[in-house]
Amino acid sequence: MPELRRSLSLPLVVLYGVGVTIGAGIYVLLGATAGKAGVHAPVSFAMAAVVMAFSAATFAELSTRLPVSAGEAAYVRAGFGSAGLSLLVGCLVISSGVVSSAAITVGSIGYVQEFLDLDLYVLVPLILLMMGGVAAWGITESVIFASLFTLVEAGALVSIIALGLADRPEILSEIPDVFPSMNDPVAWTAISGAALLAFFAFIGFEDIVNLAEEVETPARIMPLAILFTLVIGTVLYFLVAAVAVFSVPLDELAASPAPLSLVFGQITGASPVVITAIAIVATLNGVVIQIIMASRVVYGLGKQGSFPAVFARIHPRTQTPIVATGAVVLVVLTLAMAFPVDRLAEWTARIVLVIFSLVNASLLLLKARKVPAPEGAFTAPVWVPVGGLLTCLGLLAIDVLTGL
Repeated sequence: MPELRRSLSLPLVVLYGVGVTIGAGIYVLLGATAGKAGVHAPVSFAMAAVVMAFSAATFAELSTRLPVSAGEAAYVRAGFGSAGLSLLVGCLVISSGVVSSAAITVGSIGYVQEFLDLDLYVLVPLILLMMGGVAAWGITESVIFASLFTLVEAGALVSIIALGLADRPEILSEIPDVFPSMNDPVAWTAISGAALLAFFAFIGFEDIVNLAEEVETPARIMPLAILFTLVIGTVLYFLVAAVAVFSVPLDELAASPAPLSLVFGQITGASPVVITAIAIVATLNGVVIQIIMASRVVYGLGKQGSFPAVFARIHPRTQTPIVATGAVVLVVLTLAMAFPVDRLAEWTARIVLVIFSLVNASLLLLKARKVPAPEGAFTAPVWVPVGGLLTCLGLLAIDVLTGL
């Protein structure tokens, strides 16, 4: 049976991770996050980044201990010794990928409709058919395609930051105002509630681990790619959110289906056509990468025997899991046609927090049993998985409490 090809270098993997992170985040959820947290939206992104940081280090170690597709499922199997729990995690990872892809697809519609006066029920199938085709094309081709998109979308965010600061240099002195007083429980409740949406915006670095069988040297590349992805995403998110909340009336920002186009138009007075086009690139990039991730997990579970063997079938020419990719696209289409973006994003974040909790617990169990890491593997101190487990459970608890 054909095998996956090891052809991905560090720059490509970083661009892949940054692409899915910012494509699934700031372009889609800036308005919704500002609607919940108001001027404190940048703090919600910072809070989500802290939660992510612990889990990022956990993933960095586990990806070098077990460099395989369907990584999270393999990590939980190794930590808990339970095939049933491993299969559940694999299914949760697939669910997060397809629900996230559906959220990004729906989030892209507001931008696409700036150019095409077509109904959602026409645009969604069209977008997913095209992006599914790119995902099935070939892993190197798909990641290079996504990497080019990433350079464009990251450049647009940098431009918005630069233009916003040039338009209102006083934003830099106003940034401390995004941090409320520690004695302001109303503000911190709003920030914590918005952090669940902001957490969705950081989802992406963990997708990197499911490319482990296609990376040139996983032990070296995986930890660095995860670290660079998280740092780049955090800096961009905080600064873009700060420019947005200080440049645009909050009610307009929260209500906009194309929030970054609104911000660009407000700070420049120019037509937002270019930034709108880039936003389309960014969101479609996120769709492609999430489809790739979910299809690799379906493939990995098929290869392990947890799913039917047909899902492990690799196309001999493209060397991609063609059946798994088609199945993922079909499920994404169904969800995108049925639910709004904020509900899809919140459910993605909840699913991922459960996965992260189990992955952090798995590394903690491996360390407790003193299972040695392979020579040359990245290793994190024991407080890292402890911190990851507690922060993930804490954000889930906040979600439950704020929803009561």
